[in-house]
Amino acid sequence: MRLLIDVGNTSLKAVLWHNQQAQPADLNNLPWPQITEVVYACVGRSDLLKKLLAQAAKHHIACYEATVTKTLQGLSCAYEQVSNLGIDRWLALIAGFTLHPNQACILVDAGTATTIDVLTSEGQHLGGWILPGLDLMTSSLTQNTQRVFDDEKTPFENQLGKNTPNGLKNGALVATIGAVEQAKLHLGVQNSTKTVQIVFAGGYGALLQQQFEGSIFDSLLVMKGLNFWRDLSKTS
Repeated sequence: MRLLIDVGNTSLKAVLWHNQQAQPADLNNLPWPQITEVVYACVGRSDLLKKLLAQAAKHHIACYEATVTKTLQGLSCAYEQVSNLGIDRWLALIAGFTLHPNQACILVDAGTATTIDVLTSEGQHLGGWILPGLDLMTSSLTQNTQRVFDDEKTPFENQLGKNTPNGLKNGALVATIGAVEQAKLHLGVQNSTKTVQIVFAGGYGALLQQQFEGSIFDSLLVMKGLNFWRDLSKTS
């Protein structure tokens, strides 16, 4: 059994991985005798992670931190300075590459920031973008303009706005949709594959997935990538 830990910008998430399935992890009551490895990824800092790694050390459990490399078992990173690519993006790419072999993919993680990465059917990462997340887009405008205001009851919709709150929120949504559409165009230029699998993750992933027919929402995309990273790195 593996304990998988993802330290994001705003929170720490963890699952127990056993028999190819994720199980909820109660961090206050972990089954340490059954855990064989701790595999973790860090975007932000976390005192809780330090405590968990210290507990693992007491139980003599090996711990592995996921890192970005130029290549990994047929997957290649577009960044010249691979250390500059966020590990969460690399893990999403690993998951897409492993779960959708020989298929071009667009991986979208919509959280505090929205990241979009493009992967060819041959496993070549073409690059990607980092956008403000939907909440950051709206809050940046309300905080820096006098007449733009929000309404917490107003949802994000793919429609023309007819008042300020839905003009603001719908604008953020369609801007993000437009970025994904642009990613499809870039992939079309670089790759002859006609079918592209779009995979969404993150807090607003389900909302965005509804905007693209045939796309997938996978709440465990990064966790799956973390698990696959460990498997692939052992044989690379």
